[in-house]
Amino acid sequence: MTLAEWQKTLAVNLDSAFLGCKAVLPTMIKNKHGRVINFSSATGKQPLTHRAPYATSKMGVIGFTRTLAADVGRYNITVNAICPGPIRTAMLARRMQVTAELSGESVADMEKSINPMQRLLEPDEVADLAVFLASDSAKSITGQAYNISGGAIMH
Repeated sequence: MTLAEWQKTLAVNLDSAFLGCKAVLPTMIKNKHGRVINFSSATGKQPLTHRAPYATSKMGVIGFTRTLAADVGRYNITVNAICPGPIRTAMLARRMQVTAELSGESVADMEKSINPMQRLLEPDEVADLAVFLASDSAKSITGQAYNISGGAIMH
């Protein structure tokens, strides 16, 4: 990998979280209220081989989330991260199809082996977790990195 590839991955995954928070926190601090939800990945907790920049950036999002939660909690601002596993998207479907063609394994079998629940996540399942974390029901939850991975990550 080149330094440029490394930097691009960190910019997309980690710098973007920083810049998003930098944009909204002054208003949240002024209002003494807010909810920040960053997106990491299951790979941020259990790295994959040959994915060093991605894993590093997603682990960084978790560290950033926890540190920021400690920094802004006194302003009634919660900061949490969501760590999804594989989600049913067009991009993942294309990648799985290519992998299936190369390996001879069916896409259906690949999906069954992805986690203990034997299925991909649906986008609305991740959205439901974000809605909960943004709600008043989660007003005392901060500094956490929530797995939503069908059991692929359990720590």
